[in-house]
Amino acid sequence: MHVSILITMFLTGLILGFIGAGGAGFIISLLTILFGVSIHTALATALTAMIFSSFSGAVSHYREGNVSIKAGITTGIIGAAGAWAGSHVSAHIASGELKWLTAGMLMFSAFLLWLRMFLLQKQSIQAKSIPSGPRFVARSLLIGIVTGALSGMFGIGSTPFIQLGLMIILGLSVRQAAGTTMMVIIPIAIGGGLASFQQGTLDLGLLVEVVIGTMSGAYIGAKFTNRAPVPLLKSSMIAVPIVASLLLIF
Repeated sequence: MHVSILITMFLTGLILGFIGAGGAGFIISLLTILFGVSIHTALATALTAMIFSSFSGAVSHYREGNVSIKAGITTGIIGAAGAWAGSHVSAHIASGELKWLTAGMLMFSAFLLWLRMFLLQKQSIQAKSIPSGPRFVARSLLIGIVTGALSGMFGIGSTPFIQLGLMIILGLSVRQAAGTTMMVIIPIAIGGGLASFQQGTLDLGLLVEVVIGTMSGAYIGAKFTNRAPVPLLKSSMIAVPIVASLLLIF
């Protein structure tokens, strides 16, 4: 066990649990920059680790009343298929190109969140009218397949994309989007993790260290979501992918 990795991942988990993020992009950045892990191994490990860290955070968010079970299940199932396919595509991308693509996607996701939260309109703390029937299923499937493919291909949890989809397309509130996103990420991470294992890019020892740290931190971090001001929660959602992208670039 590397104590430095455990401590780093625990602190990372605190942040990810608070904002409702799986945080694969952030974890990839830390593993490659601080610990010299190859981009493909970091990608596979971070994506698979989200199974456990997101489960821990999702349970905590559920107890806090921040999870829409219906939206989480429907979106997550199709997201798993998208992640499995995306991971197979990622294996054929060169390391240098993959680093820049991942950094670019993280920065773009942060921009979309900023645009949605601070320019287009203020998101209500309360949920809006949520579609039902076939409309609900179709919208959930759209969110799942797109975000799942992005997760598998670029090794990111697609947290901002999922949160935006849940808020804009399904009408969930900011807090519901944060909690439900952690539930959606679980099957997405399973799909991507299975593909990574098949390709031989998954480091099981490193995975254990990342999981122990992020899972314990995410459970504690989720306790602060309902207690934090909404502006702070929104700003934190945007700041995390920006920091992760800058770490990969510089």
